[in-house]
Amino acid sequence: MDKINIFWHRRDLRYHDNVGLYYALDTDYPVLPVFIFDTNILDDLSDKTDARVTFIHDQLKALDEVYRNNGSGLKVCYGTPEDVYMRLSEEYEIVGVYTNRDYEPYAKKRDATIAKYLKGKGIGFYSFKDQVIFEQGEILTDQEQPYKVFTPYKNKWLEKWSNLELESYNSEQKLQALWSADVDPLMSLEDIGFQRSTIAIPEPSVSENLLKEYSEKRDIPGENGTSRLGIHFRFGTISIRQHAKRASELSDVWLNELIWREFYMMILGHYPEVVDHAFKSKYEQIPWTNNESHFQKWCEGKTGYPIVDAGMRELNATGYMHNRVRMVVASFLTKHLLIDWRWGERYFAEKLLDFELSSNNGGWQWAAGTGTDAQPYFRVFNPYSQQEKFDPQFKYIKKWVPEFDTAEYPNPIVPHKEARQRAIDTYKEALS
Repeated sequence: MDKINIFWHRRDLRYHDNVGLYYALDTDYPVLPVFIFDTNILDDLSDKTDARVTFIHDQLKALDEVYRNNGSGLKVCYGTPEDVYMRLSEEYEIVGVYTNRDYEPYAKKRDATIAKYLKGKGIGFYSFKDQVIFEQGEILTDQEQPYKVFTPYKNKWLEKWSNLELESYNSEQKLQALWSADVDPLMSLEDIGFQRSTIAIPEPSVSENLLKEYSEKRDIPGENGTSRLGIHFRFGTISIRQHAKRASELSDVWLNELIWREFYMMILGHYPEVVDHAFKSKYEQIPWTNNESHFQKWCEGKTGYPIVDAGMRELNATGYMHNRVRMVVASFLTKHLLIDWRWGERYFAEKLLDFELSSNNGGWQWAAGTGTDAQPYFRVFNPYSQQEKFDPQFKYIKKWVPEFDTAEYPNPIVPHKEARQRAIDTYKEALS
């Protein structure tokens, strides 16, 4: 039996500029690429046409084709990672498992379990930094503490970035080191209990013009002014190193968004309790009303607030919501309706193509005032003024709410002025 290394694809569904794959291919043993459809994750997805699963499957097909053209193939497994590695360790003589690090709580626990199991079998487990420029322990205060406010974090990030020599991990040039073996054909979506989604996925490309105009157009939901690369960063079909370099050359504002992404990853890494709890613990005292009827109307985009409804309908139809509108709908749910931010966060987690636990959690806690670097509780977005400023011609609203300005469109479920004051009074009393 041949001795081999395994490269375990997770959030790095590409063969180019892939750090873990590069190091796996740079060893003395041939490499078998592996992907696991993890039932711990899939079993929690109630929508069996989830577009993200379709997207992953499409990326796996593309990877498999590249690997087969190099005399190998992508071995796709189904089950819990523990069960899969038990089977793999019996089927192959594995020297080491190579992979790229993931920073979410489930992923860290999973990797610790697999590393322990492999160690017991005399198999090495090697993980690498790939989906971020700087990991959580690399950007710290002068007192070696995590930052809790974005701007000083960003300044330290940029300082380190300016002195960083980006390495090139040309894994695409080493594919001849893949293991030449017969690999089973890729399993279908139906094999794992899913059906193909009809939701379209944006291409992983962003033009030079878009980046140059990003700072001017990114807040206008009726314009094509954002990169739409979130899902590609989420599943690693593109390289963060290549895109951060491009951002630094063309758009400081877009680079700033990439830094926000790493800031929230750092917060989640240092403070995993934010998944279920307010970062600012005193905000746990807020008495949310959690009106289920109001929540349902928010989910369906039938609140009577046009920009909120447009955003929710865009999300439900496409798996995407414009970034500016995300802030408006999150503020509306938590402030106008006094509904727990965790309800909204969970809904976004189900619907967003680009769902990223750290950013989703960070954004919702920012809107609710409960998180790190959050807007103060007395700042309540006015949905009307947000519409006047960012969608003055109702271009975005009319696209997603065709009955707007007709007798069919509902009245507001809460009056703005009273809802705003109620939110401020409720927060103030709870925090006093």
